[in-house]
Amino acid sequence: MPATRDDLLAYFEELGIPVTTVDHEPVFTVAESGDLHDRIPGGHTKNLFVKDKKGRLFLIVALHDAEIDLKKVHQIIGAQGRVSFGNADLLMEVLGVEPGSVTPFSLINDREAQRVTPVFDAAMMQHEVLNYHPLKNNATTAISAADLLKFASACGHTAQVLAVSEEAKASGL
Repeated sequence: MPATRDDLLAYFEELGIPVTTVDHEPVFTVAESGDLHDRIPGGHTKNLFVKDKKGRLFLIVALHDAEIDLKKVHQIIGAQGRVSFGNADLLMEVLGVEPGSVTPFSLINDREAQRVTPVFDAAMMQHEVLNYHPLKNNATTAISAADLLKFASACGHTAQVLAVSEEAKASGL
């Protein structure tokens, strides 16, 4: 059974990670979340659940407006050949979330198998506060960039902070 929002928030508390959560109408795409950016301070994000030719899984997390070249990103993240999006069934099986609710917080559901390699864009990690769904797309939880890394580590994952977006590459990050 995948973790719930309550399980996630309890885990943050157990880890001593302060977060704040704002409830809102469900949003399924970055485009639908525009007004939230005005109401909730910090970096707003998008999440790409992808797999390579050998079946390795990656969760690429970047700022909501980041440009990521899916034809070339495999060279940066160490994937074998070009990546493609993982389907909804695989997403639920591995990270315990549905499309539209993908979040780095879903690493809580991959603590045992550790099938996913999290990749955090270097430009995103320059923000002090970052915002993600707390496993469902009807709320947004703010966390510091440092605590996001702490959370991923507590889930057994070593997040790669890489310049995957065009913005990060242009900035020399």
